[in-house]
Amino acid sequence: MTWNTSIAARILRVNHGGEHGAISIYSAQIGAARLRAPDLLPFLNEALAHERSHRARFRALMPTRHGKPCRMMWIWAVGGAALGLISGVLGREAILACTEAVERTVHRHLDDQIRWASDEELRRLIQDIQIEEESHIDYAVAQRKGRGFGWLRHAIAWATETLIWLSTRGDSERLARQLAAGAHV
Repeated sequence: MTWNTSIAARILRVNHGGEHGAISIYSAQIGAARLRAPDLLPFLNEALAHERSHRARFRALMPTRHGKPCRMMWIWAVGGAALGLISGVLGREAILACTEAVERTVHRHLDDQIRWASDEELRRLIQDIQIEEESHIDYAVAQRKGRGFGWLRHAIAWATETLIWLSTRGDSERLARQLAAGAHV
């Protein structure tokens, strides 16, 4: 297996794990939003459907790229459920702050992956998924009434970055540094 094939497998692994976590976040938020923010239910249900589709699409590419699901799927699931429940209980603004923080962090990593990907099918998949992820950011930003929960956005971004780093065994950081330095990966 070449270095690039290994990186493709790791990209698929972390993206698949991240989508698994997003499914847990949105599922828990939907439960809490029924009481705390019912106006967000159509968006949350649509975002959940997107994330389920994304996870399936990343999983479908794994076999041909020697990929397999992340060993940390349980952490993505438990962490996502806890994050979804906490933000859901805190209410509408916290749900939107959570969406913005997770999706912005993921978006930055997807940008790096698109710049790296020499595998055209993988690049197109990431670009397609990124469009839907951007719509989640746009919705969250447009719907927020206040700018509170900065502490929550920072904590969520840090937790998301940490899980990405652990799931890629540090490859995400190395890739970002190489791309920033203009190195051919």
